Amino acid sequence: MKRIIVSIFILASINAFAQTETLTKEDLAKDLQPLKISIQTLEKENVRLKSEIYNLNTKLSNANKSIDSLRTLTHENSSAITQTANQLGIQITTTEQTANKKIDEVGQSLSTNSLYGIIGVLSAILLSSLLYWLLSKRQKTDKTEVVEQLQNTKSSIEESLVKEFGKQTNLIESELQLLAQQKSASPVNVNSDPDHSLALKVASEINLIERNINLMDKGTKGLKQLERSVGKLKDNLSANGYEMPELLGKQYHQGMKVIVTSSVPDENLEKGSEIITKVLIPQVNFSDKPIQTAQIEVSVGM
Repeated sequence: MKRIIVSIFILASINAFAQTETLTKEDLAKDLQPLKISIQTLEKENVRLKSEIYNLNTKLSNANKSIDSLRTLTHENSSAITQTANQLGIQITTTEQTANKKIDEVGQSLSTNSLYGIIGVLSAILLSSLLYWLLSKRQKTDKTEVVEQLQNTKSSIEESLVKEFGKQTNLIESELQLLAQQKSASPVNVNSDPDHSLALKVASEINLIERNINLMDKGTKGLKQLERSVGKLKDNLSANGYEMPELLGKQYHQGMKVIVTSSVPDENLEKGSEIITKVLIPQVNFSDKPIQTAQIEVSVGM
């Protein structure tokens, strides 16, 4: 009889434990559901912002191309103007020398009307030179105004990009908070690797912002504040156990564990020197171990 009572007590304890475990899993699922909904909402907003950033990048690229073309045209025109001015200067000097020689030879035999005619010719030459100089100056002024207008347009586009990136840093900050909550809410399982997908997504977004910052004029309004915000994001990512090693501008060597997607010749670098000039996909470490390999572009000195 005692054995039967003990058996019944053990079965009841096991049943109560199973019910408690089931209740814990259901509560955990309910707690995680709002996090999943928030992540989905943020991902949709990121898609919209990336589309806007892509459009602004396209406008910036077109503006840069227009500026380069205009600079080339200005250089060509300046060379042509200089060459024409030199030729005109030689012609004026030759004409003056020839005229003076003839005046000396037949000075006494020329009538007053002939002398006035020569003076008129010389005056016309001098007037033509003056008009040419004025037109050249006006042309140079007009080109300067166009270059300044394009430069202002470029600055305006960069300021718009800075504002959009500022909005994106706020979204990334929210994602980092979700990452911290997800990390604390998820049960620790030593036999399985943690889910790094959200952290890698955040790292890629930070890298995209840094790559665009590197292309902007350092005097762009709001750029320094944006750089500080990116620094804080990287600090928060590090606080969650993830690190993004600095690769941009570093010397590349064959022993680096990275993927080189392309090598670009650069005459401004020392011959044989290899510098990382673009990070397409950032390297990410978790607990001092790499979980994502960087993909880079290298500039090679010629």
